[in-house]
Amino acid sequence: MTKREKLLLIYEKLYDFYGPQYWWPANNWFEVTIGAILTQNTSWKNVEKAINNLKSNNLINPRKLYTIEKTELAQMIKPCGFYNLKSERIKNFLEWLKKYDFDELKIKNKSYIELRRELLKIKGIGKETADSILLYAFNFPVFVVDSYTKRLFDRLGLGLPEDYDEIQEFFEASLGKNEKLYNEYHALIVKHSKEFCKKKPNCFDCFLQSECNFYKKEFRR
Repeated sequence: MTKREKLLLIYEKLYDFYGPQYWWPANNWFEVTIGAILTQNTSWKNVEKAINNLKSNNLINPRKLYTIEKTELAQMIKPCGFYNLKSERIKNFLEWLKKYDFDELKIKNKSYIELRRELLKIKGIGKETADSILLYAFNFPVFVVDSYTKRLFDRLGLGLPEDYDEIQEFFEASLGKNEKLYNEYHALIVKHSKEFCKKKPNCFDCFLQSECNFYKKEFRR
């Protein structure tokens, strides 16, 4: 079985078990971008609390959010942790959005390669956050790599490289340019990593045992 065939097999097994995940959990593109910044180094439950604070103040709107003070924003997003730092990062992102007049269509008219380059120049926006914005907010075919991806596929035995871009290139070359597949696959990876393939994995109940090098090595001696 080739690596591509194994990738597709894993996807099919995950999808058959969990079904569609309907990611990203947000009402519009701007809420996705704010969530992508807020979720850095925290749980999604905490992000939801921060986003609800913004919603209650009618601030899930780039023009409105741009006008409030950084300190005021920090207090609203306090539940997500590192709130002063994240407030600054959101403000940096909003300065970038202002160049496009806060207009989603103006952003999507550019190539995702160029947009990714611009996003990565924003202080506080790393590769995972930039790619989450490109995929989930703007529907560009960019595969998101995170710690769940590395952990799951290392255990499965695909031998991923260490470098983020090399891992991303491997998935995109294997799966082809397909934003819907990337969206669903990444969501399923996160789901499975929270349900079974945790830091301390629940291997005995996992339905991927037959495909998993870690299980075979640790439990089938």
